[in-house]
Amino acid sequence: MLQAFTTLLGMQLLGEILARALHLPVPGPVIGMVLLTVLLLRRRTPPAWLEPTTQGLLRHLGLLFVPAGVGIIVHAELLARAWLPLLLTLLLGTTLTLVVTALSLRLLLALTARRARLVAEAHHD
Repeated sequence: MLQAFTTLLGMQLLGEILARALHLPVPGPVIGMVLLTVLLLRRRTPPAWLEPTTQGLLRHLGLLFVPAGVGIIVHAELLARAWLPLLLTLLLGTTLTLVVTALSLRLLLALTARRARLVAEAHHD
């Protein structure tokens, strides 16, 4: 458990360092998550010691929304003044996310089908 938390927080710290050092417009934890994803993809399978801790965090993921909810209540007046830009941003962000996800899925399905064809051809020869 300690090794898993150290790895997760270490990746977040590394992402934070990179974001600040390189003046990136992306939050450090997001960069850390990408780095962790790359690290896990290189391993092919996640280490056994990582799964129990990450599953525990996922079970309690809802608690992470409490600070955001409190922030919304604290800044309700600001949200009331800026509702239109916020609404447009949410709609555009959601639409963009759906489009990118759909295109990524199509690309991955095409690559998977191509790989399956190449493997089948290699075994057939």
